[in-house]
Amino acid sequence: MGTGEFLKFVIPAERAGQRLDIFLADMVPALSRSRVSSLIRAGSIAVNGKSSKAGYRLKIDEQIEVTIPPPQPMGIVPEKVDFTVIFEDEDLIVIAKPPGVVVHPACGHRKGTLVHGLLAHCDNLSGISGTERPGIVHRLDKDTSGVMVVAKNDRTHHALIELFKTRQVKKVYHAIVDGCPVQQQGCISRPIGRHRSNRKKMAALDHGGREAMTCWEIIKKLPHAMTYLEVKPETGRTHQIRVHMAHLGHPIAGDIIYGRRKNDIYSKYNITRQALHAYSLSFKHPVTGQEQQFISPLWPDMEEALNSLENQQ
Repeated sequence: MGTGEFLKFVIPAERAGQRLDIFLADMVPALSRSRVSSLIRAGSIAVNGKSSKAGYRLKIDEQIEVTIPPPQPMGIVPEKVDFTVIFEDEDLIVIAKPPGVVVHPACGHRKGTLVHGLLAHCDNLSGISGTERPGIVHRLDKDTSGVMVVAKNDRTHHALIELFKTRQVKKVYHAIVDGCPVQQQGCISRPIGRHRSNRKKMAALDHGGREAMTCWEIIKKLPHAMTYLEVKPETGRTHQIRVHMAHLGHPIAGDIIYGRRKNDIYSKYNITRQALHAYSLSFKHPVTGQEQQFISPLWPDMEEALNSLENQQ
């Protein structure tokens, strides 16, 4: 649909009585119901040559004409950005994000973001809400590496958002933390919100904030009072793992915002950023319905740090 598209349908008997927006969302896989509604409001959809409403109940043999305009440019110049493609089809792309790459353009990050790179890589984006852009449904912090999924069309974008919202996406992270938890495994359930005095930070709060739960399990105890953990966030709050682990007294190694400053130890083992890696994502493909698991092996800098620590034993 990159150059626009004109579609025509005749309503069969079995579809009579169905809502217009539901019918078109079923018939045009790349369109969500909200996108169909916006096209109706824009006058791009006609029933028997006349404008209609999203909730209009269709009648047998009525004719529907749909004009889908080409997606509008996002206003961002595509540029090559380093990331690894793990999986890609017509509906979504799964990538491994390197540390140091910001996901979305923002103040201070007008170039070199993951969005810039995706626009350069994908030549078949059908548009999100009418804009030629990748559908970002979740984010990783700049210095967190690992697996991400991105939608390539409007319908997949909405479906993935719903999967994340209803906690049907299983996320697994690997982390090196300071200290060693007393228990082999555990969970922390603590609301997360803005820090009371530092608005650039998040914090685990006694009152207010949004519900957040993180579960963890020890993979290996390391020298210098560090531990290698598997971490499973049940929710998806900003900086959730970093905030929860710091609240437990085991901040992510190398985390300059929530962690402890052990620059000599970190430098010795080449820990130059928060040692947090999104290892895997598991979810049901929004279009095929197949259960999928995508894995991004531990990033080389974290693997090197882990191996160096293990060799001290």
